Amino acid sequence: MPLLTFVARVIDGLLLVASIDPVTESQEAADVYRSQAKQIIKQLNPRSEAKCSIVSEPMMFHYMIEQGICYLTLTDKGYPKRLAFLYLEELHEAFIEELQRDHGMDWRTQVETVSRPYGFIKFDKVIQRKRREYLDPSSRDNMARLNSDLADIHDIMKKNIQEVLNRGERLDHVSQISKDLATQAEQFKWNSKKLSLMALWQKYAPMVAILLVVLITLWYKFG
Repeated sequence: MPLLTFVARVIDGLLLVASIDPVTESQEAADVYRSQAKQIIKQLNPRSEAKCSIVSEPMMFHYMIEQGICYLTLTDKGYPKRLAFLYLEELHEAFIEELQRDHGMDWRTQVETVSRPYGFIKFDKVIQRKRREYLDPSSRDNMARLNSDLADIHDIMKKNIQEVLNRGERLDHVSQISKDLATQAEQFKWNSKKLSLMALWQKYAPMVAILLVVLITLWYKFG
């Protein structure tokens, strides 16, 4: 059963919708999974895998990227992977349908320009309805979904949560190194300018001094 569902903008990780099942093992566990979900989304970019499953024992995250939007859900590890992605695909179709109904062909601009988190939180009603439909993987409707779905999910990337989080730490480290290098480059550029100015001063200072002496002498003599 989908326990947590996030819809986010891929380019910057801004959460558009967040829906969380209140029935969890503990508040502490719920906080951990929410934090992991946000970290996963934060690390996504337009070059990330379009579909991926990430193991976080005893649970599993599944995410799908469509049209610059990430749909992520958390399920039990034993929940059928194919059904999880069918759930995400239906969410995508429903989300785009609602955006088009509210904003017409300008829906992309609405998604790209929204600046506050949870700007489309009213879509949570649709998520809750879809989640109830997918609660029981052995239900008649879900069995029919699985039987009618012909998608091959064997090539969907599978990762471990620690691998993803460690990658995030490395990316943060690389980002910090880049910032440090940029600062050092700017400092080097300024130091180079100072050295150039000092070299010019040393080269032309004697000539300027002589010229000033000549001008002062002529001023006293003819002034």
